[in-house]
Amino acid sequence: MKIKLHNLIFVGMILGVVIGLTLHYADKSAQKAAAEAATQSAESTTTDAAAHAAQGDVRGRPAWITSTLWILDLCGPVIFMGALKMIIAPLILASIVAGVTSLPNIKELGAIGWKTMAYYICTTFVAVAIGLVFVLTIQPGKSSAAQALRLEREMEIANLRAEYEQREDRSTSENDSGLLAFIASRSGDKSASEHSEKFAKLSSAKDRTPGDMFRDDIIKPLLTNPFESVSNSPPNSLGIIFFALLLGVACMFVGEPARPVIQFFRGLNEVILKITHWLMAVAPFAIMCIMAKLVAENGPEIFETLGWYCGTVILAIFAHVIFLLSICYFVGGVGPIALWKGLREAWMIAFTTRSSAATLPVTIANVTENLNVSPKVANFSLPLGATMNMDGTALYEGVAVIFLIQIYGGLTDVPFELTMGVTLVIFITAVLASVGAAAVPDAGLVTMVLVAAAVGLPVYYIPLIFAVDAFLDMFRTSTNVLGDSIGAIVVNRLEGKRLEAAPA
Repeated sequence: MKIKLHNLIFVGMILGVVIGLTLHYADKSAQKAAAEAATQSAESTTTDAAAHAAQGDVRGRPAWITSTLWILDLCGPVIFMGALKMIIAPLILASIVAGVTSLPNIKELGAIGWKTMAYYICTTFVAVAIGLVFVLTIQPGKSSAAQALRLEREMEIANLRAEYEQREDRSTSENDSGLLAFIASRSGDKSASEHSEKFAKLSSAKDRTPGDMFRDDIIKPLLTNPFESVSNSPPNSLGIIFFALLLGVACMFVGEPARPVIQFFRGLNEVILKITHWLMAVAPFAIMCIMAKLVAENGPEIFETLGWYCGTVILAIFAHVIFLLSICYFVGGVGPIALWKGLREAWMIAFTTRSSAATLPVTIANVTENLNVSPKVANFSLPLGATMNMDGTALYEGVAVIFLIQIYGGLTDVPFELTMGVTLVIFITAVLASVGAAAVPDAGLVTMVLVAAAVGLPVYYIPLIFAVDAFLDMFRTSTNVLGDSIGAIVVNRLEGKRLEAAPA
């Protein structure tokens, strides 16, 4: 009996967790042994370091673990995700042109377009609202572990204040701005040294205003050369979508002379979907590698301090998923079981790859082939959703910023508390920031800077949640894909009769 693909993917996820935990504890044990050996004799430090360097790395990691992690990275994130990302740009271009030109007239495009956008806006607002309700009710920032972090930070600020006073030789009451600048400088240096790559992204975005984001992340990408949009890595999805819509609408106006162009893009769309099916054949093994590497590098210890925060995010996402399933059932006419059977492959790939863009080819295939959504709807709404509809990301950003304010609000460098006004600003900016989030891993961290800056939370506090971001990114990305898919189902049902009457 042939085992179904989704079952193989699930087995791959489980095996990946087992392999990852094995590697994590083996690495941890080896490093502990190396540290104990180094402390036993100071005279042998140089020799031990040389030996570790020859056998693995300077931390005492065995060579076989280093090699295994390299292979896992090659087979999962590099090859499999790279292959999926390779076909994203041509898929978006071909699918939207094919979808637009399959509609009988511009009126039908407008009907599908406004329904899709209305759904995306409403669900994003609801997602942020649910997140805020949960974080304000559970208050993870008030837990004992979180307050221990606050106490530690208070001591750091006291030390920095003393260092500043000694350095400047004057009272802090006369130089509050100078003290804040000094604290920011020293705190930023610490965060940069501990999380250099991610903190660099945050620092580059910290001075941006909502207007800057609208201009740089929405308007400019829309008007970019389409060949540049396709060739960028990651591709400029907004630019591709906008050009594809223009191209499709122009083909409809031109009529018969544009028939060869329309046939080309329809054929290209079918070819890309066939490549997607080929890639899915190796998905179970690739997902096993991705999960194994993720678990091996992080391990379960990351939840010791941030457990309440993780629980709050996951519970809020679970509540939003229930809301989405209700819409799917009552408006879209598809029950939870049927939805899971039709979408499970895309959901599991989104969960492991943490990229709704990389999952897009599989999402389109699942929605059209398993859930009977018309390609006319799916080819338009899903690429747009993968770029602009980020329910999970919007929810996450609101929860994260309020969590940090609950911990650090009222300190010298966070001179405000969580009020109704601050909460309202977070609500609005979280919705707007999610639109500008790229459909790639860790994108939510960068757009979170906009939310934090809107209320005056220093950017150097965001690295606190870096440790668990990859884990929570799995939940929010899979929620993003679920929201996009349900949107296609809802619009498909609302447009059902007209789609059936329209020519193919």
